[in-house]
Amino acid sequence: MLRATLFSLLMPAALMAQALPSGEAVLDRFIEVTGGKKAYETKHSMVTKGTMYVEAMGLKGTMTIYKAEPNLMLTEVEFAGVGKMLDGFDGQHAWSYSAIQGPNLKQGEEREQSRRLANFHEQNWKEVYAEVKTLGVENVGDEPCHKVVATLKQGNPITMFYSVKTGFLVKQAMKVATAMGEMEAETLLKDYKNVGGIWIPHVLEQRAAGQVFTITTTSVEWNVEIPKTRFAPPAEVKALIKK
Repeated sequence: MLRATLFSLLMPAALMAQALPSGEAVLDRFIEVTGGKKAYETKHSMVTKGTMYVEAMGLKGTMTIYKAEPNLMLTEVEFAGVGKMLDGFDGQHAWSYSAIQGPNLKQGEEREQSRRLANFHEQNWKEVYAEVKTLGVENVGDEPCHKVVATLKQGNPITMFYSVKTGFLVKQAMKVATAMGEMEAETLLKDYKNVGGIWIPHVLEQRAAGQVFTITTTSVEWNVEIPKTRFAPPAEVKALIKK
């Protein structure tokens, strides 16, 4: 009788473990539910506009992100009274620049983070991750999610949470490298909308070092003609590169 009782208690846990999808299946499902590989392959560039709000400082600024295949990216953020801040990857160099902090040429893990963010084709995730593994089901708020740990070919691992119901990515957490050293950071992805056949989160809530940054997207344009000069670093950064 005791043996039968123990078996009945252990059986659901065993079935749950067997029922967990593989990490590969979870990531492939994400690509499928957000548009499908064929839809992603029709996209070659994008321009995203929106706002960034820094909660602790009460600052709200405008933001524009330019991206183009295979791995070109430029982010421009401008706060009234503070000026414009630039952050980019030109296919080789990762850098940032602002009138307050001056030029910065990123190295090591900081550079890898920028290179990864600049990767345009999300559907080719196998080129980025060495391994992805589903650890279980965990709630993000009230949303049951598959918890997946992705081991990068280069860089710190990323823990990602995909909705069991929708397949959308709703949260990711990782250690990020900054000029002040590594710190824990997490991002909540909300308000998915279909733009040109691809579902994109329009609100990103990022938390790091006790700070909260909210990025709200107001428009997304696909396949915009973006000159490569747009991704070139400013003269101050070029001077660092020459050194």
